[in-house]
Amino acid sequence: MSYQSLAEAVAFLENSGELIRITRPVDGCLELAEIQRRAYKKGSPAILFESVRGSQFPVLTNLFGTENRAAKIFGKSLGISGKIVGLKANPSAIRRMSLADILSVGTGAVASLPKKISAANAPVLKNRISVEDLPKIKCWPDDGGNFITLPQVYTEDPAHPGIMKSNLGMYRIQLDGNQYLKNREIGVHYQIHRSIGVHHAAALSAGKELKVSIFVGGPPAHTLAAIMPLPEGLSELLFAGMLGGRRFRYALYDGYTVSADADFCILGTISRQVKPEGPFGDHLGYYSLTHPFPVMNVEHVFHRDDAVWPHTVVGRPPQEDTTFGKLIHAITEPMVPKTLPGIKAIHAVDEAGVHPLMLAVGTERYTPYEEDDCPREILTQACSLNVRWQNTF
Repeated sequence: MSYQSLAEAVAFLENSGELIRITRPVDGCLELAEIQRRAYKKGSPAILFESVRGSQFPVLTNLFGTENRAAKIFGKSLGISGKIVGLKANPSAIRRMSLADILSVGTGAVASLPKKISAANAPVLKNRISVEDLPKIKCWPDDGGNFITLPQVYTEDPAHPGIMKSNLGMYRIQLDGNQYLKNREIGVHYQIHRSIGVHHAAALSAGKELKVSIFVGGPPAHTLAAIMPLPEGLSELLFAGMLGGRRFRYALYDGYTVSADADFCILGTISRQVKPEGPFGDHLGYYSLTHPFPVMNVEHVFHRDDAVWPHTVVGRPPQEDTTFGKLIHAITEPMVPKTLPGIKAIHAVDEAGVHPLMLAVGTERYTPYEEDDCPREILTQACSLNVRWQNTF
């Protein structure tokens, strides 16, 4: 399915009986998150909170609460995107594809190239606000502040700039609390093996600050693209266009790249400065404690006219992000034999929090003459898988 905005996706879900509206006022401090958790456990529709205390914006949760709903949201483009990802990892697979599949994949790829538009025509730049105007949502009692849980964080390598060489990742953002200066500073939490770190290091080496653009909302495909472990050389923005059935539109504003169809964007820079970030009730079921992480100095905050704030709640699995893991597995499964030779299948265990535990089926290919079952190649496969898994997630 192709959506021009998150509001358009909301309308589609409502017409499909996959969305309910809550009109009474709801407190963003703990109450909203508890409603979301209970709704997810019951397999309820997506929820649009129309009145969140202290916010002028509606909040959307449970968007990806079920696999069936996710399949409805993305439609046929989910399968096409998976084929393109598989071809990127293993180009020779095209010989085994039908003509219809080849045509659909080719058309999907060409029609997905990012499209530049003028800043004047970018919906997200229509209205200027401050950080304090954004919805304030606290999910767990000991959280250190209010967080963005579905951010799309965009950066470029200052030494090799360009939209197709950029990185779009999902790194949690702390909007307030701790030592952050109101409306001027927010926290950016990223760890090892994240491309934003490479870009940050390159900027510091050049004696520069790194420009960071944070997008919230937009077509649902943009959110999923930010968490996808894609083959090297496949842009997240290109993938967002494939999955969304519509080119990723972007504009330039004050030296920043902006997702034109996002609902909100926060623009600013990070340097060497760090401040305490957290605690945060994390997806493993316990709190990530307070640690120093980069501070983003905020320069601009914008929102579109019909802005909807998407939010998810993480915690002990299963939660809404369980669906993310299943979507990722469905799309990336064709990559496994090519990128990890000898491994037939993998499964990240959601009940363990995805990251800590993975099951894999490996093979011993090189020693058919040996009669015992002593693992050899499987050990190297396990090491390779561990490295790739850490680099991806």
